[in-house]
Amino acid sequence: MLANIGWTIEEWQTAYRSGNLNPTEALFALVDSMEAADPTWICIADRNQIQTQLNMLPMFQNGAVPPHLPLYGIPFVVKDNIDVAGFPTTAGCPAFTYTPKKDASAVYLLRRAGAIVIAKTNMDQFAVGLTGVHTPYGIPKNPFHKDYVAGTGSAVAVSRGIVPFSLDTDTEGTGSVSAGFNNIVGWKPTRGHVSTRGIVPTCRSLDCVSVFAMTVQDVRTIGNLIGVFDPMDPYSQKKPSHVPEFLPGSLLFAVPSEINWYGDTKAANAWDATLQCLQSWGALFSPMDFSPMDELSQMLYQTAWIAERNATMGDFVDEHSKEVDPTVAKIITQGKKFTAVDMCHAEYRRAELGLKIRNVIGGYTALLVPTVSRFPTVQEALDEPFLINKQLGTYSYFVNLADACALACPGVPREDGLPFGITLIAPAWHEEALTQVGLRWEALFPWKLGAQ
Repeated sequence: MLANIGWTIEEWQTAYRSGNLNPTEALFALVDSMEAADPTWICIADRNQIQTQLNMLPMFQNGAVPPHLPLYGIPFVVKDNIDVAGFPTTAGCPAFTYTPKKDASAVYLLRRAGAIVIAKTNMDQFAVGLTGVHTPYGIPKNPFHKDYVAGTGSAVAVSRGIVPFSLDTDTEGTGSVSAGFNNIVGWKPTRGHVSTRGIVPTCRSLDCVSVFAMTVQDVRTIGNLIGVFDPMDPYSQKKPSHVPEFLPGSLLFAVPSEINWYGDTKAANAWDATLQCLQSWGALFSPMDFSPMDELSQMLYQTAWIAERNATMGDFVDEHSKEVDPTVAKIITQGKKFTAVDMCHAEYRRAELGLKIRNVIGGYTALLVPTVSRFPTVQEALDEPFLINKQLGTYSYFVNLADACALACPGVPREDGLPFGITLIAPAWHEEALTQVGLRWEALFPWKLGAQ
């Protein structure tokens, strides 16, 4: 095993600045250790691609890392629906493949800070789904147990400690759900906070760029670097001048008054243990009616909102029906049955529910939910894809529709050794406030980093 496996951003920085680690040697050794047959990856950088990226940075001499390059030589991976110049983008579909000449905005900002892309990662085709099983590139292996779903490959790469952080996308909850499957931190910002320019769209009006890391501080570091207004992205938004940066000392969380665990008692027990741990910290809980969130969640796949998926990928699916995963194709083509009037009605109801949800949770430190209320096996996800996806999206489908942000963190592990996660949800632009809570939770409950 490489000595740097499992390092955080700070540990990479410290090793470089000490002069004990050379970027070229370290990154060459890292990519040489990665197997092409590993279903975590769709494309691994070769030595020439690594060297080309390093050549764009100032010369590294005796650990003298330039201060304007805070991520100098630090490796990261990118979900394969996010463009990286010179790397193929497949969105999980070989027939869709193209090689972009420009980086996606978020990738550009990270490479400008000195970070090095070492791989493009596996994903549910066209980012439709939460389990990671709908891909022709092999199903990513959960690092805790091979029989269980892992979600997106970029979360697996972080959990295994291969990289300290990764970029992903979140339309329906991947940024939190995959974090929960892998015992890592997932950061899902406000829509428009991070530019989606250079991203293969799923639902363009809902899509977000998300971040995975092993610690809250690391997702905060990356979020601050990529959370930049992009005048070339029509969905980009400028951060308001007055947003909550800190939270009061007393913590009051809204929690669902009822949770359907779908028979997963080990997940229920882990939730209870996590709440007890938070109570010992002085946190208070207020049960709330979750029906507005449930109704909004159902709208993502059961109303005209599904038409936006057809608007972005419908033509390609029609032309390449034999080359698209049948489950993915069925979801995308369902959008054809809705009219423009249906879409108007769906938007009106979304706005009503979103306002109601923001007004309710705005009175609390955050809405606290289990990241997922069950942990399915790969076989279950293959046998019942629509049912499993709906169950997994219970606490994430509504987040983008409600214009909220989220931070997923590890909770008390399950009795069977599988990870269990919690997610903090707050109104738009509360990212830093959620980070403050996450940092306090991490100090109270210093979780094992990923699957290390």
